[in-house]
Amino acid sequence: MTKTLTALALIWAAGAAQAETLRFGYAQNATPTVEAMEAFARLVEEKTAGEVTVQFFPDGQLGGEREMVEMVQGGALDMTKVSGGLLESFAPVYGVFPMPYLFDDQDHFYRVMDDGAIMDPIYQSTVDLGFLGLTYYNSGARNFYTSRTPIRSVEDLAGLKIRVLQSPTAIRMTELLGATPVAMGQAEVYTSLQQGVLDGAENNEFALTIARHAEVAKHYSYDGHTRIPDILLIGTATMERLSEDHRTAVTEAAAESTAFHKTVWDAAVEAAATESAEQFDVQFYEPDLAPFREAVAPMYDELDEANSALVDQIRTAGGA
Repeated sequence: MTKTLTALALIWAAGAAQAETLRFGYAQNATPTVEAMEAFARLVEEKTAGEVTVQFFPDGQLGGEREMVEMVQGGALDMTKVSGGLLESFAPVYGVFPMPYLFDDQDHFYRVMDDGAIMDPIYQSTVDLGFLGLTYYNSGARNFYTSRTPIRSVEDLAGLKIRVLQSPTAIRMTELLGATPVAMGQAEVYTSLQQGVLDGAENNEFALTIARHAEVAKHYSYDGHTRIPDILLIGTATMERLSEDHRTAVTEAAAESTAFHKTVWDAAVEAAATESAEQFDVQFYEPDLAPFREAVAPMYDELDEANSALVDQIRTAGGA
């Protein structure tokens, strides 16, 4: 309670000076995503001639991603950026994104995420909950990495305690792959790996460098089980408060920040992998993916009718 009250005091103190300041909180992120959010802020200010500005509360200063979504719902924050996997617990439609092997590759991912016919209903699905999506950022392919046991095959996951997103779909996937899922916040993962509470985790390459997990996890396997977008959120009350011109500026700035993100993402991923190998002696593996896909196939039979139809849309966009 004390931490929440302190966070709220920081927010309101920062926002009191300007009525048109958008209060934006986010967790620790890779450099390209931070740069994209900063680009969003610059674009908003430019497009509104300084009438709307963005005040950042970075690196989990206000709590975890769930707490910040709830702050947006309550109006204490105007904006946040969170994993689409987390949003599954707010709106079932987001449960599609943590589905394993949903996308063929990054090009397929971009085609889907840039398709308004697919994404606009998803972004609008949470309006009644007090927030909506503006755009997305690529968060890469999520892969398993471990402290001791290399994952060269699906059998190597058997019995391992693996940190996953706080997502029912991610938990179910990990169980089908034979591991024991442990849902916890990102901030706890390093110590849990170090102390043996966890055997491994799953994330993109930036977890090795930004979160320093390469210091305690030396085996990274390119199984590419999911590509979960990050979603830029804004409160519905905030959008209603803005003038029509300002709403247009915010919407345009969001889309342009995604375009910018695409230009810097790939090089940054490659640099993170190189740094992990050269400075931390992380070993990289490329397992046969067919057994992984086969193990999680039952998840698609378990989808409800609405999300099954959405999966069909996504696969059609990929030419599958």
